[in-house]
Amino acid sequence: MISRRKIQYPVSGPLRQYLYHFDRYREIPQVYNDLCRFTGAIPYDDPQGKETLWLTVMYPPEVFADLKPKLTQIYAELKIGGEVEHHEHLSVDRIDFGDFGNSRPFRVRITNLFNDNSDYFYVKIADASRIYGLELEHILSPNRINYFVNGNTLIEEHIAGVPGNVFLNDYLNRPGLNKVRIAKEFTKFNERCFIRLLGDMRSVNYVVDITPDFEEVQYRVRPIDFDQQSYESRGKIYLAYRFDSNRSITKLAFEVLNRKTIDQYVAEEHAQMARRAKVEASRLKALLGIMRREELAPRSHVGTLARDLDKMHQTSGFGDCKTMGELTAAHVSMMVGV
Repeated sequence: MISRRKIQYPVSGPLRQYLYHFDRYREIPQVYNDLCRFTGAIPYDDPQGKETLWLTVMYPPEVFADLKPKLTQIYAELKIGGEVEHHEHLSVDRIDFGDFGNSRPFRVRITNLFNDNSDYFYVKIADASRIYGLELEHILSPNRINYFVNGNTLIEEHIAGVPGNVFLNDYLNRPGLNKVRIAKEFTKFNERCFIRLLGDMRSVNYVVDITPDFEEVQYRVRPIDFDQQSYESRGKIYLAYRFDSNRSITKLAFEVLNRKTIDQYVAEEHAQMARRAKVEASRLKALLGIMRREELAPRSHVGTLARDLDKMHQTSGFGDCKTMGELTAAHVSMMVGV
């Protein structure tokens, strides 16, 4: 349903002030342009030997020598506040490049030399749409998001979980799967994304966090791609169940949940999002206040989406919105009553 890369929007002065106030701005090395100086690349295969969209990139020795301390410093800032003595034993094990999507990310693998434990973080172009998506996820969802911005460089913490496409292919038909619980969580995930207008939740753009409980297994579906926050013009883009790659989990949800149960889970999500919005009322107000004044999509997208939302909700109030920020604020207000 999405055929073109979205336009990237710069981080405005008011948004930078917001990021500074809420400790998202840090004096970290601006490494995105330096990471683009790789001179070679090979396809990266996952541990099972399957081809991925990532490329493992190589750098000239002098470039890598310059990058290594900057990247370990960024990881230390992200995880432990940047104390120098806490990152001398960290090593940059691998750098992967994703020449796909909008953010063209770099994935950096950091390894602890004492115990060979590895972790990841991502370096991306600082795009205003993505930052608004990250903030809305942090404020309105049950998930906390850890990221920093400096200049054109956006640093994101790795979000752990089974990639959605892998879960649907390899886990969905396993005998021990609790079908009702995963259907419930996907229903709530779909509603969360729709309320705050996060689009493009194809199966490759979310992960499933699986947590064993004392009797059963708990599931949580988490978005990992925020580029399509309040950008696309069609309302169905913001409904995860409308994507072909999610057809199997959508079919399962309608098989194991009746309409009354689905309505109950949707109402639960509305109530929980309303509580989160009230707890973070001042922060949400500040974010949406800036977002309302910004150009985050072509004007034609705003008008088309407003008409779609009016049709979906059988209202006429979205037509007065002039920006995607105004549409997002109006939609959140209408759906959760804040």
